[in-house]
Amino acid sequence: VQLQASGGGLVQAGGSLRLSCAASGGAAIGNIFRLSALRWYRQVPREQRELVAGIDSGGSTTYAGSVQDRFTISRDNDRRMVYLQMNSLKPEDTAVYYCNLVRLTGPSYWGQGTQVTVSS
Repeated sequence: VQLQASGGGLVQAGGSLRLSCAASGGAAIGNIFRLSALRWYRQVPREQRELVAGIDSGGSTTYAGSVQDRFTISRDNDRRMVYLQMNSLKPEDTAVYYCNLVRLTGPSYWGQGTQVTVSS
C-alpha cells in the first residue's frame, strides 16, 4: 500500500486548506482501503507525532480537541481518497501532516507528509 499526501502550503491565519491522501497498490487495494481506518497526524520538530483526526470504515470520526469544529475528515472509498478540510487555521496548526491507513490486521501505512504553514 502506498499513500500520497498533497494539498499543504502556506496560508494566513484564519484561512483554509484541504489535504488529500491517495491510496494505491495491488489488486486488493480497494477492499483494503474500504475496510481500514484512516487517520491524519501532524508533527512539528522535536515533538511527537500527534493524532489530528480519524475516520473508521463505517464513517465514524474522531478529532483532537485542538481541531474540533475547525477540521473535517472525510473519505471516498471509490476513489481511495481521504481528505482533511482545515478551516480557521491558526499558527499553531503549522506542522507536517501525515496520512495513515490502519488495517484490521497487519501493518499500518504512512504517507510521505505534506507541510502546512500558517502565518500570523
